[in-house]
Amino acid sequence: MSSKLAIFGGEKAIKSDPGDMFTWPIITREDEEAVLEVLRRGAMSNTDVTKKFEKEFSDWQGTKYALGFCNGTAALLAAMYGCKIGVGDELICPSVTYWASAVQVFSLGGTVVFADIDPNTLCIDPNDIEKRITEKTKAIMVVHYLGHPADMDPIMEIARKHNLKVIEDVSHAQGGLYKGRKLGTFGDVAAMSLMSGKSFATGEAGILVTNDTEIYERAIALGHYDRYQEGSIETDYLKPYAGLPLGGYKFRMHQLSSAVARVQLKYYDERTEEIRKAMNYFWDLLEGVPGLRAHRPPKGSGSNMAGWYAARGIYVPEELEGLSVSRFTEAVRAEGFEGCYPGCNKPLHTHPLFKTCDVYGHGKPTRIANSKYDVKKHDVDLPVSERFSFTSYVIPWFKHFRPAVIEEYANAFRKVAENYKELLPGDKGNPEDLGGWSTYFRQ
Repeated sequence: MSSKLAIFGGEKAIKSDPGDMFTWPIITREDEEAVLEVLRRGAMSNTDVTKKFEKEFSDWQGTKYALGFCNGTAALLAAMYGCKIGVGDELICPSVTYWASAVQVFSLGGTVVFADIDPNTLCIDPNDIEKRITEKTKAIMVVHYLGHPADMDPIMEIARKHNLKVIEDVSHAQGGLYKGRKLGTFGDVAAMSLMSGKSFATGEAGILVTNDTEIYERAIALGHYDRYQEGSIETDYLKPYAGLPLGGYKFRMHQLSSAVARVQLKYYDERTEEIRKAMNYFWDLLEGVPGLRAHRPPKGSGSNMAGWYAARGIYVPEELEGLSVSRFTEAVRAEGFEGCYPGCNKPLHTHPLFKTCDVYGHGKPTRIANSKYDVKKHDVDLPVSERFSFTSYVIPWFKHFRPAVIEEYANAFRKVAENYKELLPGDKGNPEDLGGWSTYFRQ
């Protein structure tokens, strides 16, 4: 391999055509036939296929209930409602996450208090939770961010100590494990997106899972009018209102997605196992390279990266004499991995929506509309979140274990890191603004 960086005219490290190495989801004739069956009988808005998927998913997940939704955002809103978050209540949530882990709480009259993330897991930092708790705290939103399991043991201990509900957002980590146990089975309820970009990709859909009958039935009552029927509800206080959705929402999962979901579920574990094999091989090749840290659980921990959704690496500029992540990724792109960019989600606490926006006409910012005090005072001491975009970068999300191809991509990162001194003179530093609020999962 040439040591001259491609950005200065050297030979590129990546030469192979990746083919379908990054194609996802894997759609076969079986998926197509499942969708056509629904289309041909005009059953797109029925629930028969969705109910079959829910049963299969709950069996796979290991929970008593599963409830399909039109998208993950709706499923997370229903999880909040299921936990009885209401007017004036607070939800603790990591600041670095997709907005749908938090913003829906405004629709319930509640608010969000942001916590910092752990620099290694990039998930909510258990050590930063307790100081965010007030008498109005109702639940903790735990996001298994970028596929990495959050540290559930201390989080659950804090929740039990303070009598708080725990909601798991598993949108990035369907099927992942924490110490040998499936993510989404620790908290009171879990919800997740199943949209077409996720590792569990079914189209545009979401799903909620729980073992709690009351939470499940509140989720039904909020936005599933066709499932919220007299005689089918066990929770006494919900029975008188059956027939109409309590939230005025229509959250039904359309059956083209549930048809695809049933097929995808059959092969999901097998396919994600291959993804993990490929991704772990990539990081094994880069073990010990200065400036680069793998974002993955320790080997032998019983935890894994699920489908390794939106794969990122952790950048340590101090080991490369302060070389900016922007300059580093520019050089990797020149080596042939065009998807290498710095950053990911910006910290939500810095967005004006959580500072000044009056969404519903309260006459003051919605975030504090129903609060006794200004919860924005909590938006301090979030240093890891605020630095995150400058210490993360996109890595290739391999869908197949093909060592020769993976080695080329790993060599691109190694080559740039090992020749970083050549990049220092032309380094203009990072722009003030890195990352994005929504769709910043480039591949």
